[in-house]
Amino acid sequence: MSDPYERSAEYLDIMIAEAWEPLAPALAEVLSVVRAGAGAVVDLGAGSGRGVRVICDALPQVPVLAVEPSAAMRAVLLARVHEDGELRKRVTVVPGDCASTDWPDGVHAVVALNVIGHLPPVQRRALWNRAARQLAPGGVLVFNVTPPFAPTEVERVRMAHVVIGELEYEGWASARPSGADEITWHMDYQVLRQGQVLAGASAEYRWWVATEDALAAEAAEAGLTLRRAGDPVLGLCVLERVSTTSSQWLI
Repeated sequence: MSDPYERSAEYLDIMIAEAWEPLAPALAEVLSVVRAGAGAVVDLGAGSGRGVRVICDALPQVPVLAVEPSAAMRAVLLARVHEDGELRKRVTVVPGDCASTDWPDGVHAVVALNVIGHLPPVQRRALWNRAARQLAPGGVLVFNVTPPFAPTEVERVRMAHVVIGELEYEGWASARPSGADEITWHMDYQVLRQGQVLAGASAEYRWWVATEDALAAEAAEAGLTLRRAGDPVLGLCVLERVSTTSSQWLI
């Protein structure tokens, strides 16, 4: 399978830093109130490891399994883990995806930020079912949903601009419909000095779209209930097992 992040991994960590400023405390708040014993946390699509650091800060001493299919992204992730003595003791980094990686028993939480759109509907449902089986009592699956929620054209827009030393780094994104419930993102990255482009890269990847209500209905079929968390702009969602005393969605 080709790696859509092979060309863009050089730029992604700095490009997502601003987005993580509000996301990190919202994720930490969700995890800090989870009552699921001392089981591990699984970070699916751990990327460059920004979420791994949030998990470790929110849940001291809890082991973390960081799952990342992209070799290029794992290089950044491993560097982040290795440079911190505490992370180095607690975080295990493995290649793999939602389906191919074994989870430890009694998972405290599963974190899947910026991941759900990568999964076709069949794989999404498989993830909900697996979480329903393997989460410890009181455990949660945390994911986010971002627009668009239906196949639609997204005009090219600058998503990030970062200055490091004498150089500027820009990220541009656009999308086009490519299926009944799918779009294809086109990403451009540029390195500039005084407005002159010195280097760059482009990448495309498939992204399956769905509304929050549709995802809640899918999860309910697996016995999970969905509630929102944090600022609605973040699209942060938490799945838990349906209570034995009530089957209402906590929406």
